[in-house]
Amino acid sequence: MSPEPTSALILLNLPPWILCGINLLTFTTTPTFLGIKNLPVGLHFLFTSPSPSLSLRDGFWFHIRPPSNPSIPSVLFRKWSPEEERLVHCPASEGQDYVTAKGGWKEIYDKHLTPYRQTAGSESHAAEDDKERVWDRITSHITPSILTRFAKSEGWTISSASSGVQDRDEIPGLSREEVQGEIGEERELGMLGIDLKRTWREGAVGRERTEGARDRSWLLQDLSERHQGIGEAGDRAIEESDDNSGEGWGDVILGQMEICFLMVLTLANYSCLEEWKRILALVLTCETSVRDKSGFFASFLRLLKRQLERTDDIEGDLFDMSDDGGAFLKVLLKGFKRTLGQVGESKGEEDGVEDVKEEFGELEKWVRDQYKWELGDEFVRSGMLELEDGEMVEMETEEMEGEDESGEYAPVVVDL
Repeated sequence: MSPEPTSALILLNLPPWILCGINLLTFTTTPTFLGIKNLPVGLHFLFTSPSPSLSLRDGFWFHIRPPSNPSIPSVLFRKWSPEEERLVHCPASEGQDYVTAKGGWKEIYDKHLTPYRQTAGSESHAAEDDKERVWDRITSHITPSILTRFAKSEGWTISSASSGVQDRDEIPGLSREEVQGEIGEERELGMLGIDLKRTWREGAVGRERTEGARDRSWLLQDLSERHQGIGEAGDRAIEESDDNSGEGWGDVILGQMEICFLMVLTLANYSCLEEWKRILALVLTCETSVRDKSGFFASFLRLLKRQLERTDDIEGDLFDMSDDGGAFLKVLLKGFKRTLGQVGESKGEEDGVEDVKEEFGELEKWVRDQYKWELGDEFVRSGMLELEDGEMVEMETEEMEGEDESGEYAPVVVDL
């Protein structure tokens, strides 16, 4: 073995010239490429696609644990299935035989494994360190048990066509027969079960239902408590030295948000995009919880900004932040800003949401600089306009009525 063995992922029989990616780095394989070494401790995601174009992709998460003996590295094996055109599980004994046939450990480590990195070779060490920190920051709430619940398998495998039950029939451009022809039976994803059409407790009537529809804090609380136990016992035992051992209130929701965003980023998974939007639509329409769980909301806004900073890396048009594509998020942020303006004032609890307001201010500044979004309600509705001939005419605009819920978009009280 190499004089300084390191954790590695060895990929048996991987064909050359296919698309491969690990975490935030994507590349094309070569005939000599057999895997990746120098893998840091933590969770990683590797995916492949038979074609470098934006086609069906298949990937899996894996966990590099701290070695019990530094002289014995952690080595994982996967093998390429020509029939399924993806990487599948490989027994350790088969992997050992493969290494022996290729000339032994030293030959494999020195000549066929590329060192783990997150930037192209020409970029500086500072850029590499920054990219690695980005991965750590956008996966900080993901734990092994959250992955097991989400992927519904111990192998943590996910593909472009994997789907939650509520999104199964809404994958654009693919029929169920085409999906099954490409990857076999469609793999189901474990979504949180967010139903934005019923955001109040069972049995609620009258005013309670009205409040639950306006302020979705009950549903957020219910989801967090329903999934709270995931990972706290099992993950703590295997991640005692990691920063994200155990989970606090809402960490499962943040972990789900992180996984879904990364599956859109790497696999262009439509169902994950829909789940990501549902999480945003839930969290950004809460009011009571902002006071009670201010730490969660501060973490959520910090994570959302980090994710938006990576949207340029997403291929295709799944993640469109133009005026049309980003309208849903812009409206949510405008509404949440109004909520923040009301929360501390109405209850005299300004200090409890100060961190939330600070994080929102950072996010607001970023979307203003990046997308030219104005999230405030201060804009000119009417005024005097001077024409070319010097005549002054009075003008009034109705363009912002939809976002401001005024004019024909204003709420209407109906007597039943």
